Amino acid sequence: MNNLSWKKVKVPQPIRSDGAGAEDKGPRDILRDLENPDLLIPPITDNGLIPNMRFSFSDAHMQLNHGGWSREVTVRELPIATTLAGVNMCLTPGGVRELHWHQQAEWSYMIWGSARITAVNQNGKNFIADIEAGDLWYFPPGIPHSIQGLEEGCEFLLVFDDGSFSDLNTLSISDWFSHTPKEVLSANFGVPESSFASIPNDQVYIYQDTVPGSIESQSVSSPYGVIPLSFKHKLLAQQPIITSGGSVRLVDSSNFPISKTIAAALVEIKPGGMREMHWHPNNDEWQYYLTGQGRMTVFGGNGAARTFDYRAGDVGYVPFAFGHYIQNTGSESLWFLEMFKSDRFADVSLNQWMALTPAQLVETNLNVEPEFIGELHKVKQPVVKFPPYSYMDEQE
Repeated sequence: MNNLSWKKVKVPQPIRSDGAGAEDKGPRDILRDLENPDLLIPPITDNGLIPNMRFSFSDAHMQLNHGGWSREVTVRELPIATTLAGVNMCLTPGGVRELHWHQQAEWSYMIWGSARITAVNQNGKNFIADIEAGDLWYFPPGIPHSIQGLEEGCEFLLVFDDGSFSDLNTLSISDWFSHTPKEVLSANFGVPESSFASIPNDQVYIYQDTVPGSIESQSVSSPYGVIPLSFKHKLLAQQPIITSGGSVRLVDSSNFPISKTIAAALVEIKPGGMREMHWHPNNDEWQYYLTGQGRMTVFGGNGAARTFDYRAGDVGYVPFAFGHYIQNTGSESLWFLEMFKSDRFADVSLNQWMALTPAQLVETNLNVEPEFIGELHKVKQPVVKFPPYSYMDEQE
């Protein structure tokens, strides 16, 4: 940014409206401070020691291949995120994530474009399907599969049920072939060694191929039939839970039966909306922000609370049972995914808990009036409205 551009920007200073703080004259990264105003000027209610719970895919290493790219967020990038790891991947038209398998389960959300997935299970039953924007897929651990971009290519989020997982350390068909003597390959497949004269020398990972024909043209009939539980789920086709501040779509093994180890929610928070104060009683939460911008405050007990700012492409994380809420701080809808290492989605609403507890107990516990108790909701409202908020109001 040149000097003329800087004159149009109000440089934020770490000074809160109550007078706490002092001017930072640098050196400093002003662009970073503008993106993370709640780190520069923490709300007065933030307190104590809470570890970092934000990492941007923009700060992750890009693995570039002919046919696409990938980048990942694991415990290496976000140490607190021990339960799940994420990979953001793009495939060109015809680009292939090669035939491979994992020790971990793979859950995926298609961000844009379309792809063809294939898989075969341990009983010789196969599965071939086309995935479009808003669709999910899930491959159980050990199930071999592939992904190929269709006419316009695609970009998707992969989530694995192990925070230490790396997509660059998977079990790939090309890698195994390249590290197997050709006489063994010859014996295994019953063909001459010359058949393997041009096999890759190492793992291929992602490569460029031609766009495949119609799914009917690639159909392979198995004598054992097709996989009985679909590996595909159309999340956007679900009827959402619509509330005053947005919408929520829940997906877990109850409506996507094959997804035994990852449950999720696709959340929309409209401008002026907030994902209500809540926590999850079953596992940590791994988040991926799809559009918009927002901020999340996490409460860890013993007076500890911390606020983080998020934008599209960021990863968030909340430890098991930590209280939190998420506000939309932008002018467009904030869309994000909540994911859990669990077969079922579960959350506890602070509002609902209080509404279903004897009123006198809540009144005396918090020293509140009966009028407040009368406004509590016995029916959970995942996304609510909140008064308009401006960072400028806080800084002035």
